[in-house]
Amino acid sequence: MNIVFLDTRTVGTEPDLNQFDTLAASTGGTFTTYPDTSPEQTSKRLQGADVVITNKVRITRDVLATCPDLKLICVAATGTNNIDMAAAAERGIPVKNVVGYSTQSVAQVAFTLLLSLMNSPDYYDQYVKSGDYSRETIFTHLGRPFLELSGQQFGIIGLGAIGRQVAQIATAFGASVVYFSASGNTYDVPYQAVSLADLLSTSDVISIHAPLTEKTNNLLTYNELSQMKPSAILLLFSRGGMVNEADLARALDEGKLAGAGVDVFEQEPPAANHPYLTMAHPERIILSPHIAWSSVEARRTLMDRVADNIRESQV
Repeated sequence: MNIVFLDTRTVGTEPDLNQFDTLAASTGGTFTTYPDTSPEQTSKRLQGADVVITNKVRITRDVLATCPDLKLICVAATGTNNIDMAAAAERGIPVKNVVGYSTQSVAQVAFTLLLSLMNSPDYYDQYVKSGDYSRETIFTHLGRPFLELSGQQFGIIGLGAIGRQVAQIATAFGASVVYFSASGNTYDVPYQAVSLADLLSTSDVISIHAPLTEKTNNLLTYNELSQMKPSAILLLFSRGGMVNEADLARALDEGKLAGAGVDVFEQEPPAANHPYLTMAHPERIILSPHIAWSSVEARRTLMDRVADNIRESQV
């Protein structure tokens, strides 16, 4: 069994990739890795491969047509939008992804960005380190007031595993959780289901954790963002395409909402002139480079489960 991993840089150095050497060698095969793979290189690198592992490299119909030996596609992620699923099905090639590996990681980063927006730790840290605090005549500094999460309404769009973990943490802070089911599914949970319009207009914090689909693409535009409370905070940790990025930048600059924490972009990496990077009020948005999924523990779990997918497929 010959295994090829097309983009190992996307999982870093912490996961144990030696287990794939062992897997391949146990059948007299090889394990080949590439840090990155361009579209032009994909077909050539998959020649003779029985199994391909890819995080974001696209496996298209044209690629599959040039890889007669391929028997299994393993996606080192949850989303499979980089795979031509119809073409794989036509060729009888199973596609195995991994779900649930990053729940704790994403929730932790979501609250990191939220609390940074609410509590302004960078501002207060700089206030002390600059010497301003040392020159004070009282024991405290109230230059940038903050509110408690307790008693606020926390709206969640998408109540899958990550959404539920976020809801649990929000509840621990004393917030009241409501949710909008983008899929239309109902859940047996102790949280109230509301319409999108109600969630937008009444929530103090809105956190998005739904998958990107035809229904959720461009779900929040300027019109929807303008329905939010001027004091509200928006968190985006699913897919960038769910929120119109130019509209969010405009709404933030105009004060339609107070702040946003964003970990995902429609195009990754974003262009240097991206709307988020050219805002008049950049202090109203905190950005991270699609890292919420990637705690050391999450990446180790991810690759362990990819290895399990290969073993269970009996290629």
